[in-house]
Amino acid sequence: MSVPGFSGLNKFLLLFALLFLLLPYGWAKEAAPIAEDPEIERRMIALSEDLRCLVCQNESLAGSRADFANDLRREIREQMKANKSDKEIVDFLVARYGDFVLYRPPMKPTTILLWFGPFVFLIIGAIILVVYLKRRRKQIEEPMLSEQQRKQAEALLEESKGNNA
Repeated sequence: MSVPGFSGLNKFLLLFALLFLLLPYGWAKEAAPIAEDPEIERRMIALSEDLRCLVCQNESLAGSRADFANDLRREIREQMKANKSDKEIVDFLVARYGDFVLYRPPMKPTTILLWFGPFVFLIIGAIILVVYLKRRRKQIEEPMLSEQQRKQAEALLEESKGNNA
């Protein structure tokens, strides 16, 4: 039985459109639970923005979706519920995981390279580049021709001009 106005292609396009519209519902995930205490959640997010995810390393603890980051956020919440200050929580994490957990580690002998290393490497790289370019310029300089070599070159040029004309 055929429906007027619907060809085989139109039926296919209608089926494809329905499938396309319903497909995202199959990928939907359960919504994240709402925090028990919004104040603790706000404080935890503010604190975890300044902490580095030890798995992702270039991502804050607040933005990371790694399982380890979830565990650390849960630990931070528990410590906040135990009425610990932000400094106490950060000190606990630093004692356990080292200064690497901080996005802004303190200035001390063990982190001096972390703070000034990029500048040192930039200066060393600039010095190496300048020395290399100076040596290269000396190698590229045109050698001075003797009077006889210059006359031979001119004669060759004149000869090639005569052949081309």
